[in-house]
Formats: sequence, structure tokens, C-alpha cells
Amino acid sequence: MLPYIAEFIGTMILIILGDGVVANVTLNKSGMKGAGSIQITFAWGLAVMLPAFIFGEASGASFNPALTIALAADGSFAWSMVPGYVIAQLAGAFAGACIVYLLFKGQFDATEDPGTKLGVFSTAPSVPNTGLNIFSEAVGTFILVFAIKGMGQVPELNAGVGKILVFGIIVSVGMSLGGLTGYAINPARDLGPRLAHAVLPIKGKGSSNFGYGLIVPIIGPIVGALAAVLVYGLIPW
Repeated sequence: MLPYIAEFIGTMILIILGDGVVANVTLNKSGMKGAGSIQITFAWGLAVMLPAFIFGEASGASFNPALTIALAADGSFAWSMVPGYVIAQLAGAFAGACIVYLLFKGQFDATEDPGTKLGVFSTAPSVPNTGLNIFSEAVGTFILVFAIKGMGQVPELNAGVGKILVFGIIVSVGMSLGGLTGYAINPARDLGPRLAHAVLPIKGKGSSNFGYGLIVPIIGPIVGALAAVLVYGLIPW
């Protein structure tokens, strides 16, 4: 039971901090409105790193269905635990997004643009192109998962330093590729908050854009993660 609880709480914290920084920077009447993409990118890296420190020992700190599935595919994780992990991750992401809404309700009410409100919860492409958008998410997730696997090649790397390196991976992917699709690189990170956006009573919220959300930020990360463990396994280390 502990691993599932850890994945739920860890993903919830990830979304509170990650979606929280987007709300903090983009919504009207926020004290940090306009701080920009650098703050968002660094904060997302920290949002992944902090719960990873807390729950790394308890669950492996996946917080990402694409990573969980990929690790099961290469034999590093039990397939029997995948459904429970994915459910916990999605539920944690949904709960985290609801908390962000409650914290920033006044700022949501003061913001008119529906796209800005949706952008707090989930990702969107700067140039809509389903094929290229999926490819962008796949490439970003490939780098994430391949780098995580590759840390196993670093002699005597301790767990604490490893978590800091994950922060660096997230920030690097975001700063280099984030402008394309918002670098979901994690189906739960996008789908859980998108579902929250759909059901919450957000003033003037507009569409939740499931036509995009059920395709690009789900298919791209899973394909990229599976490709990463496949390529990693083919290299004669």
C-alpha cells in the first residue's frame, strides 16, 4: 500500500508546485504575474525533485505513467503494480490541480482569458500539428527516461545527487523544448489537471480541449519512454 500512497501524494505535490507556479506567473492579481518562463521552468524542475526526495525510497518516485510503463517494459518494475501506480498518479494530479484552483480562485476569477486558465492546468501546442506535437513530446520524454536510466552508468552515484540530476533533466528539457507543446512529458501531469479543469466551477473557463489532451500528451510520452528503454537496452554498456 505504501508505494501507491507515495505515488498519490508525490504526484499531488508535483502538481501543486508545478501548476501553482503557472498560476502564480500568469493569472491576474497574482503577486508574481509576469515573472515569465524561466521561473516556470525552474519551478517545474523543483516540483519533480522535492517529492522525489521524499518518496524515492517508498515508491521509486515515478509520478509518471510513461516512466512507470517503460520501466515495466524493460523488466525494472513489476507489471502487476502498473495499474495501481497509474491510478494513484492520475488521482494525485487531479487532487493537486483542485488544490491549486482553491488557492488561486480569486486570481482565476480576475482572469478573463480562457486559454490562460486552461494553461494553468494543462499543456497546449504553440503551433498545432498533431504529428509534430506527438514527436515533440516523445523526444522530450525519451531524453528524460534515457537520462534517468543512464544515471545507472555513473559510478557511486548516490540517491540524493540523482534526484538533483532529475531536476536538471526537467529544466533542460523545458528550456530547450518547452515552447513547442509545454513539455508535458508525463500523461498524468496533463490529464489529471485537465480533468480537474473540466469539472471545477472555474469562472469563464472555456473548453478543456480533450481533442488534444487525450492524444498528444498521452501518446507522445509513452512512445518516447518506451523508445528510451529500448535504445538503452540495445547499447552494449
